[in-house]
Amino acid sequence: MAISEISLQHLQVSFGEKRVLTGVDLDVVPGETMAVIGPSGTGKSTILKVLTGLLEPTGGRVFLAGRDVTHLPEEGWNEIRRHVGMVFQYSALFDFLDVGENVAFGLRQHFHLSEAEIRDRVDALLRDVGMLDAKSQFPAELSGGMKKRVSLARALAFRPRIVLYDEPTAGLDPLRTMSISKLIRETQHKYNVTSILVTHDMESVYVAADRVALLDEGKVAAVGTPEEFRNSSNPLIRGFITGEEPEGAFVR
Repeated sequence: MAISEISLQHLQVSFGEKRVLTGVDLDVVPGETMAVIGPSGTGKSTILKVLTGLLEPTGGRVFLAGRDVTHLPEEGWNEIRRHVGMVFQYSALFDFLDVGENVAFGLRQHFHLSEAEIRDRVDALLRDVGMLDAKSQFPAELSGGMKKRVSLARALAFRPRIVLYDEPTAGLDPLRTMSISKLIRETQHKYNVTSILVTHDMESVYVAADRVALLDEGKVAAVGTPEEFRNSSNPLIRGFITGEEPEGAFVR
């Protein structure tokens, strides 16, 4: 059995008296896209912050590619982050740089590449996400969906092993949501990346994910394939999918 690319073992995160994650157990195998769903405030984005070293757990253990990163010092995280791409909810592009320079920014900062090598990699990435023709445009000239595509190209520039998505379809209309969801799936296959997709959008889950984890009260309440979730009679799952809160579920 392959070592999990991402392994959370009884992960706990608290902010003072507030306990956000109370014991998350989750394994993501190499090459898999795991969607993490659940109501607002259940700790989905907190997991992403732990996986990028922005938050240190208050309990449990975290492994990336078999390495224990639970209490890794900042200099250790600087190396790890070169293998972890992040696609932010609001794209987080630099307004003062054009599309091509946004994608090239990290390459210039962290890699010793020639200008020709940077140009070739940027062009290939923008071609893969359907944005090569927009290379000279600035973020203000792009639609929300176009910004997401550029953000993904930038995340892939380091050739990461892991890509983390924080609500990548938030604010998009259904057509653009489907387009980004398909792009996430295509990225998984072409680049053989392991991903966690944090989302509220079940249509995106059905297209992009191999498995789904439902968070409730700071723990993983259920894990299964998208089809298993679609057909589940579990009241927590049904409540999240339909938007009808079952009695006793998701109470805060």
